[in-house]
Formats: sequence, structure tokens, C-alpha cells
Amino acid sequence: MHRAEEIWISIIVGVLILFMVILGYQTFALSMGPPSGMETIDPQKVDQTAPFDKPGIYEIGENEYEVIMTLEVFAFNPSNIEIPVGSEVHFKMTSKDVTHGVQVPGTNINAMVTPGHIQQISHTFTEPGEYLFLCNEYCGVGHQSMYTTIVVK
Repeated sequence: MHRAEEIWISIIVGVLILFMVILGYQTFALSMGPPSGMETIDPQKVDQTAPFDKPGIYEIGENEYEVIMTLEVFAFNPSNIEIPVGSEVHFKMTSKDVTHGVQVPGTNINAMVTPGHIQQISHTFTEPGEYLFLCNEYCGVGHQSMYTTIVVK
């Protein structure tokens, strides 16, 4: 084997190890891994299935909230979310109709919400302000109007 081949093989192996370290850091330290233990739900019976029969914002601990949310044709339910600054928020979402995507720019909230599955994602809001909460997966002709805000006071 030529010296140049050894150098290129070493570089390639080094880059692969670097990517694996970055992926591991994101998964474990930043909690950005794929969901495990996928929960399912009958998309035709979302309104009759707990906890989605009562969507809303619930305080579950000191400075900790759970947002039970349903997504449907061009709407989020609940549509307006207000929480105190420094709160950890656990979003529990499902779709009633088609695949939606949720994203809050500037945060780690970015998930796909499919009918029949329950998606969960958490984030701690450390800065006050209004955060745009939008659908980033094309869901029909009114997709561009599917957004709301999270107000952090």
C-alpha cells in the first residue's frame, strides 16, 4: 500500500469517528435522538382518546408544563400558548388528518407529527419573548396559514 493511500484511509476513518462522536453528543447530551417506544393512537378517535380529548397547557411541576396538542387542517389546538420564562415545556402531539411538521425557529423543537402516532418533544424557554410555532410540512392548500405563537413572559 502506498503512503498516500494510508494517509487517505486515516483521514476517512478520522472523519467517520468525528461524525460518530458528534452524533453521539447530539443524541445523549442534547437529547436530539430519534423517538423510542413509539406510542400509537387511532387517528379517527383522537377527540375521544385521553389525553387528547382535553388539549391544553397543564402545570405538572415547579416551572414544568405539559402541552397536550392536536394538529389538524391548518390549525393547532390549543392555538395560543403562554408560559413563564425558565419553564421546561413537554409537548405531546398527534395529528387528526395528515402529516404535519412542527418547528420553533431558534430552538430544538422540530418534529414530524403523523396520524396514528404520538410525538413528544421538550424544550426549556430561558428567554422571554414571542416564539413562532409553525407547520413545516406541506399539509394542503392552507398550509401557509398554519402557525401560532408561544408567549414566554
